[in-house]
Amino acid sequence: MCFKVFKNTVLLFVLVVISCAGKGSTETSKNDQTDEIPKQVHDNKSIVVGANRTDVYLPLLKRKRVGIVANQTSVIFKETKDYTHLVDSLLSLNINIKKVFSPEHGFRGTADAGENVKDGIDVKTQLPIFSLHGKHKKPTAEQLEDLDIIIFDIQDVGVRFYTYISTLHYVMEACAENNVPLFILDRPNPNGNYVDGPTLEKEHSSFLGMHTIPLIHGMTIGEYAQMINGESWLNGNAKCDLTVIEMENYNHDKTYSLPIRPSPNLPNDQSITLYPSLGLFEGTNINAGRGTEFQFQRYGAPFLDASHYTFRYTPKPNFGSKYPKHKEVLCYGEDLSKIKAERRFTLKYVIDAYNNATDKSKVFNTANFTKHAGTEKLQQQIESGMSEEDIRATWKNDLKAFKKIRKSYLIYD
Repeated sequence: MCFKVFKNTVLLFVLVVISCAGKGSTETSKNDQTDEIPKQVHDNKSIVVGANRTDVYLPLLKRKRVGIVANQTSVIFKETKDYTHLVDSLLSLNINIKKVFSPEHGFRGTADAGENVKDGIDVKTQLPIFSLHGKHKKPTAEQLEDLDIIIFDIQDVGVRFYTYISTLHYVMEACAENNVPLFILDRPNPNGNYVDGPTLEKEHSSFLGMHTIPLIHGMTIGEYAQMINGESWLNGNAKCDLTVIEMENYNHDKTYSLPIRPSPNLPNDQSITLYPSLGLFEGTNINAGRGTEFQFQRYGAPFLDASHYTFRYTPKPNFGSKYPKHKEVLCYGEDLSKIKAERRFTLKYVIDAYNNATDKSKVFNTANFTKHAGTEKLQQQIESGMSEEDIRATWKNDLKAFKKIRKSYLIYD
């Protein structure tokens, strides 16, 4: 079930979206069957995120015991461009929030990538926090037994190995198994204007990719949840009682600048735009800017050819990266922080790094790269010297099939 637009209530706040520059890529909802790169619409119309549409969902929460899956991006925006956290806002409106579930990076978004997040108590609200990125990635029946509704409100960036959609899967599965309805407060996908990359093969499913989808799926969290339900991806073909609180004034052609970093190592629009391409370095022994202030805006390693790369930097422990690759070691590579990043996926950085490694055996952390790519083929293709164009040709049929399925679950134009 999806709720349409209800305007102009005292509880509705306006989010002013900062449009960001960037070209389109391989696909939009209006261009499902072609490989042309569409132009994105650049404007500063107000997009109203699901969390702001309190007039729609507040009446449904009255006299209910509520659990919330949230992090630092779970906010309600004010007219002044300021914001309040969803949990704080709902408590102030006398909604009976019983507990919070936190994804990777934790409720306040400060944990390292992959770091286990512990259960605890929120200092501000004294609510119990249950981690979904530690011992349990799925809420337990005991944790859900005193809840009438779960709210899921997390900003995603549209890349398969960005683990919030895996958390979404497990939350939906737990809700289905325990007959707890799930409300999703939808938010824009900043990489939502295209679909691209290799499709995951079932034998390589992991928390970095649970479903047979391309690397960049081009869907919002709400749309993706509908696909999980519709494609029967939950255990035992279960169905989650799902309600998507839709956005207002959003479509997949619009650029969107995130006002809050969605995780510690995605600090700005440049990093989020480059993340689909540079994120593949997470499955290699090459540093992708962790341990610097330019995460996912550069790459380098001590074993890349210093005569080919004039840029160099030294990763050091910092916020969100206590143990970056090649900590305190000089790395040679490329700085992408000032380029005009296109909103598209490319293999050129990974291919360039492999081709210019002084010791190619050091590049790939094979098992981890396969988890990120979703297939063993991509590493084999790069190592064999295939061009990006030839590699892309091997994805074409899979992308066409996915776009056809995806179209059935799109909420926005």
